[in-house]
Amino acid sequence: YRQIKGKPYPKSRYCRGVPDPKIRIYDVGMKKKGVDEFPFCVHLVSWEKENVSSEALEAARIACNKYMVKSAGKDAFHLRIRVHPFHVLRINKMLSCAGADRLQTGMRGAFGKALGTCARVAIGQVLLSVRCKD
Repeated sequence: YRQIKGKPYPKSRYCRGVPDPKIRIYDVGMKKKGVDEFPFCVHLVSWEKENVSSEALEAARIACNKYMVKSAGKDAFHLRIRVHPFHVLRINKMLSCAGADRLQTGMRGAFGKALGTCARVAIGQVLLSVRCKD
């Protein structure tokens, strides 16, 4: 599901039954602090044009937050996830048990059901930013 194929497929009134994205919190740390308190900013930048799943974004947020709290303290940074998972991923489920050939239809009606969401990321796009003192 990493490659970008076809058009964006967002959740809409036509595309229902989409599971909620795993990432819920996009801002962590001291959100209210201005540029004068946190002058230094570090970005995580994508080198490829790809899909980034909401699970991967949540894992990156947790790992970055844990590292920053351990090394700088919980009041010494502001972490922001800069991409949002709007694109819906689909899966055409196949059975792999005995007698599955009688139950499933193969590639007939192979549009698929909603599996999860992901963010479409371009080359050089910022994924997350961390602001801190130095």
